Amino acid sequence: MIALAVLLIATPLLFNAGYAGLAVRFDYPGILRRPTGEILERFRAGGTGLVLLWFAFAWSALLFIPVAVLAGGLIADPGLAALSVAVGVIAGTVQALGLLRWVFVVPFLAREHAAATDASAIDLVFQVQHRYLGVAVGEHLGYLTTGAWTILVAAAVGLPLWLAIPGIVIGAMLALGSLEFVGPFEQRGWSVAGVLVPIGYTLWSLWLIALGVLLLVR
Repeated sequence: MIALAVLLIATPLLFNAGYAGLAVRFDYPGILRRPTGEILERFRAGGTGLVLLWFAFAWSALLFIPVAVLAGGLIADPGLAALSVAVGVIAGTVQALGLLRWVFVVPFLAREHAAATDASAIDLVFQVQHRYLGVAVGEHLGYLTTGAWTILVAAAVGLPLWLAIPGIVIGAMLALGSLEFVGPFEQRGWSVAGVLVPIGYTLWSLWLIALGVLLLVR
């Protein structure tokens, strides 16, 4: 129980520290709206330090896997417990997979872009891997499974209402945010989801910390 409480507090703190570092050094996530050439030039200028920051950010997402496994022990119903663990493990895995492209794929593309006389092929490859690993795997599946896990835990653990109800609402916000680039929003994104996701993740971080503190107090 103490290990889970510590992870519930430490994981969102580390994740948000990585996010803040990328916002300062790389103008993340706003940079993702810029042309491919500008993104790759900024990335290459960041050097090894920026790559390592992305590496740490990805591993902070993987920390959610032990959180999900240990949190399953808080749920009395075996079926719901197993479901929450499976969904949580998927959530941590897909978000890390999406982020790790910045460690193993984008550095190569940035070097090739700097050396190329015609960067059109590199632009296409970057956009394809960005839309698949970033938007489809990391964001769509990541937001959806994180939201589902949060709803499961909030509803099944037997939390006090002041923590259970916000958890369900936050989980629903993240799940809804997973639709940002689905269907008619595929090209430009759904503006409502674009607002829900950053607010939802901020509240989710605070919710995890509150749950961790509650477990420590108990």
